[in-house]
Amino acid sequence: QWSHSQSEPVIEGSTSFTSWQELCKHLPFLRCDCVIQQGQCSSQHIFILCEIPCIWKNQVVAAAKVCGAAAESPSVKRLHLLVADKDFSFKAGQWVDFFIPGVSVVGGFSICSSPRLLEQERVIELAVKYANHPPALWIHNQCALDSEVAVRVGGEFFFDPQPADASRNLVLIAGGVGINPLLSILRHTADLHRARASTGGGCEVGTVKLFYSAKNTSELLFKQNILDLVNEFPEKIACSLHVTKQTTQISAELQPYITEGRITEKEIRDHISKETLFYICGPPPMTDFFSKQLENSHVPKEHICFEKWW
Repeated sequence: QWSHSQSEPVIEGSTSFTSWQELCKHLPFLRCDCVIQQGQCSSQHIFILCEIPCIWKNQVVAAAKVCGAAAESPSVKRLHLLVADKDFSFKAGQWVDFFIPGVSVVGGFSICSSPRLLEQERVIELAVKYANHPPALWIHNQCALDSEVAVRVGGEFFFDPQPADASRNLVLIAGGVGINPLLSILRHTADLHRARASTGGGCEVGTVKLFYSAKNTSELLFKQNILDLVNEFPEKIACSLHVTKQTTQISAELQPYITEGRITEKEIRDHISKETLFYICGPPPMTDFFSKQLENSHVPKEHICFEKWW
């Protein structure tokens, strides 16, 4: 049933659709978590959207297909999703609502690729840690090449400089899988540096320093991608990788970048300036600690951006 008593359509009770793509057209109007059930009728797949009481402001919800998957670490799986819808876009640092046919819970995962990869190849990348959360379980145990899902962008945690903006330095502070949105930002700054070098125009970005902490080197996600960017832009991008429970020997390649122990307040304080923006993403205690320390060091609140994960 359809109700037109409000400015946008609202689904009342249960509504069935004959394709995942058709269902995706109506997802922008949903506000609460939906139950998406699959059935079969006359040899045709039926997707049933149940118990949706209210609306969401109109945003693009796009059908996506898994086009690549690999283990990024012992506990994290990396996904590449093909999103053909040209109206779908995101800003570096944002996350997606992740809709899975047959799974009643909507996932939420930060994008770790740059906006340019989507522009050029219509692909986004996610890295999802194993958990008992139903969407994470599906990704680790059931997801396969050509699996179909739907995605919708959200979040106010992003870096999206414009050509007229003053150049800013960035300090990125990551813990565990909190690297995901910060890697998106790091990759975006690299794309902006490349564009400026090739055209002489576009956004001007200052230096970027990444502080990244994980339990051990095997759980430092995307470490080779990060080191490649450091080597490509040695005067613009630097990193300090921290491990807190390393039990094996650290490789010679990683050794120059590794510090054993947590990221310290002093390391961060040494990078404070009026031109610097701080982005923090990790476990809530870590995020709370560094955001508070920066405030105590008189960094303006508008220069401190953070996102917590649980």
